[in-house]
Amino acid sequence: MRDFQRWLCRQLENADGGATFQEEAWTHASGGGGFTRVIGQGDVLEKGGVNFSAVAGRLGEAAARQLLLPDPAYFATGVSVVQHPHSPRVPISHMNVRYFEAGNGETWFGGGLDLTPIYVDEAQARWFHTQIRQVCDRHDTGYYPRFKQWADEYFYLPHRQETRGVGGIFFDRLTVGPDGSFEELFAFVQDVGEVYGRTYAELMRQNRDLPFSGRQKQWQQVRRGRYAEFNLALDRGTKFGLETGGRTESILMSLPPQCEWIYQLPIEPGSPEAETQAWLRQGVAWAE
Repeated sequence: MRDFQRWLCRQLENADGGATFQEEAWTHASGGGGFTRVIGQGDVLEKGGVNFSAVAGRLGEAAARQLLLPDPAYFATGVSVVQHPHSPRVPISHMNVRYFEAGNGETWFGGGLDLTPIYVDEAQARWFHTQIRQVCDRHDTGYYPRFKQWADEYFYLPHRQETRGVGGIFFDRLTVGPDGSFEELFAFVQDVGEVYGRTYAELMRQNRDLPFSGRQKQWQQVRRGRYAEFNLALDRGTKFGLETGGRTESILMSLPPQCEWIYQLPIEPGSPEAETQAWLRQGVAWAE
């Protein structure tokens, strides 16, 4: 996980070309800690983070109940990533891979990646999903349809009746033993990390120099607001981190640097904004 953090930061720095990640070490009150790496005011990335953690301790009653654990002792490690570009033509991106050991001896992997374009480019969305599907199919042909549906359901704002973006994959509790050996599941998680770094760096390069207007920048601020709504109100990782005494600055790194909530923002029928809004739904067969 630590090696992956270093590798991914190099990919993103190369694609950005104007800034480097700054690292801060931190410790967890109950044991372990992590390294937060942040980037800001680059040529492409306005704000981003690639966070590594490896922590141990005992879960609180609410967190243990949420994870259905009879024994609250745990060890968890992983990398969590969110990137917020300057330009509304470059998508927001998120990725997470994680490994968990419970006090009762159960161990599992989880993770996922998804894309949140400010303006949906259909061809790029289909390419993104095709890359993910190819990775999934190398490990299990059932992974992509199963985990893509899971992402559609997870990255969804029920109070807005819209998805956060064009989705990707999401998986949790791939348990060592019933779902595969440690080596098999870890290899899949490693490939998920690799496909994220490769595809998002390419999307940064393709979109970085596209022109944009003030109207498009305003739409970006509105879409960033929806992103913040999801992360603060619905995201399980945010809740888990805060409930287990995680480092607040690192957990809330995922929030955009700026966003807006415009009361009853008018969206003109047939506009690029309306076209994007129409794509924000579950069940789109991006790679079928």
